[in-house]
Formats: sequence, structure tokens, C-alpha cells
Amino acid sequence: MNKRLVALALVLMLMVLALATTLGSTNVSIGSIVAVLWAKLSGQDLPAHITAVEASIIWIIRFPRVLLAFLVGASLAVGGSTTQSVLRNPLASPYTLGVSAGASLGVVLAMLLDIRIPYLGYFSYTMIGFLSGLVTVLLVLSFAVKVDKNMSNQTIVLAGIVFSLFVNAIITLATALAQEDLQMIIHWQMGSLSLKSWSYIISLLPFFLVGLAGTIFYARELDALSFGEENALVLGVEVAKIKHRLIIFSAVLTGSAVAVSGTIGFIGLVAPHVVRRIFGPKHRLLLPMSAVFGGMLLVVTDLVARTVIAPTELPVGAITALIGAPFFAFIYFTKSRGN
Repeated sequence: MNKRLVALALVLMLMVLALATTLGSTNVSIGSIVAVLWAKLSGQDLPAHITAVEASIIWIIRFPRVLLAFLVGASLAVGGSTTQSVLRNPLASPYTLGVSAGASLGVVLAMLLDIRIPYLGYFSYTMIGFLSGLVTVLLVLSFAVKVDKNMSNQTIVLAGIVFSLFVNAIITLATALAQEDLQMIIHWQMGSLSLKSWSYIISLLPFFLVGLAGTIFYARELDALSFGEENALVLGVEVAKIKHRLIIFSAVLTGSAVAVSGTIGFIGLVAPHVVRRIFGPKHRLLLPMSAVFGGMLLVVTDLVARTVIAPTELPVGAITALIGAPFFAFIYFTKSRGN
């Protein structure tokens, strides 16, 4: 049954990617998309019926944006699934641990101070966002260990919230003082995938692959942690060490995604819940399927953001919030009634 569901999900993923590439201010056909992609990837000449403008729309503008949206959504969903399992909290997400706030602070300061890492080029913002998000998570974990040597889930969550509030306050002050770059920073903070080229995909892909591989590597430990820390200890899991590593992998995924796209919330909350309902709780399947559904969710959301009042684009972060906030409320009240 799961094999059929996985096959169906992959077919649906391809359909969503094709549909999002087709639709926009200028619609293109599926045949044109296939022809352009084949020509670019194989090094052959474009077919005679494909104009240079149409090829540019597909290869330079539309397809990179769709693919980047998928990677960002997949990163946030896998990070969210991992965090929920580690903390045993269905309302948790990487944002809870301060990753998003830390990554945002790093990128905002890099924008304001025009900071670039030598020799990295387009990788600079992604690396800065990843590093600042990772530093924030390490500070959260260090603080949690000092307060509670057992690193209880409640302590980690509270430490994450405290650091998030503090870092967000710094971001607000920096934004208020940035008169010349104010519009650019606000636009980035609202979440956007517009004007993103292949270079952004190249800069995000290594972080996504490392984060996904790292979390899948610890799939058995995640299964054990889902049943409680005492049961995990009985099964031979080094709970504190594994939790530390998994939270760092979650930070790798989330920090790099935020650095590329800005703050896009709720993908990491919604996608894992949908996948658990369909595929069950086993992380060997849950994690990759969360990537698939999270990617699809953000692709569809971005499609709505750029087409609903075209040619004007809505912030994709606002659309995900409109979807995610009611979902968050539903999960919260369902969990409360269950208790």
C-alpha cells in the first residue's frame, strides 16, 4: 500500500511542478517546457517552434523559481518533521528553536553592512544565514543544558522562544535604522521567491542534501524518540547526543532555506502532519515524503502568490500564514481535547 502511495505522491509532485511552470503572467505549454529542458540539459539546439523569449521564460525565470520553491518547502518540512519528533510536540517547528530568527538576523546584517564571504559569491547569504541560524541553535542548546542537564523538551522550547524574542528585537531595531535599505529588508522578511536564478538553487542544494541525509541516517533513533526518552534509552539511544545532532541538522535545513527565501512560516508545521496521516509515523518514509509534500505545498502557494492578482505578486510568507494559522489552531484544540 505504501509503495502505491509513494508512487502516487511522486506523480502528483511532477504534475505540480509542471503546472506551476506552465502558469504565470505568460502561459507556456507542457510540450514547450519539455522541449526547452531537454535542449538545455542535453546541449542540443532549441526546436524551431520555440522562440528565444519563450525559452528564457521557462529556463531563466519560471523553472528555477519553481524548483527553488520546492527545495525551500522540502527543507522546511523535513526540519519541521525532525523537530516535532525530537521534542515530541506536534506544534513545534524549527522556528520554535530560534533558527529562523538567527538566520534572518545574519542575512539582514549582511544586507545592511554589505558583507560578502570571499570566493563564495552567491553562496554568501546562504552560508551566512546557515551559520547564524546554527549559532543561535547552539546558544539555545547551551543555555538549555545549563538550566537543565537532561535537556528536557520543555526547557529547549522555552530557551528557543526566549532567544527568538531577543533576536527578533535586534532585527526590528536594525530594520528601523535602515532607511535606505528598508524596503528591500521588509520585502525579504515577508518571504519571496521572485527574481531567483539557478545560482540560488546551487547554493541551497548542498545544505538540503546534507540535512536530509543526516536526518534519514538517524531515522531509527527518531522512531525511538517518538515513544519517549525513557523508551529510547532502553533501546540504546544516547538521547542527549542524538537530540543535539538532529536539532543541528534541522538548523542546517531551516537556516539555509530562510537565507534564500526569507521568513516563510507554517510549511514545517503543516506538511509533516499531512504526511503522518497518509504514510504513518516511521521516519524512514516520513522524512522523504515530508520533503515531497512540503515542496509541493510551497510550489502551489508561490503559484497562488504570483498569479492571483497578476502582474502584482503577494508575499508568499503571507499566503502560508493564511493557510498555517488556522491549521495551527486546529492542531492545538484537537490536542487539547485529546488530553
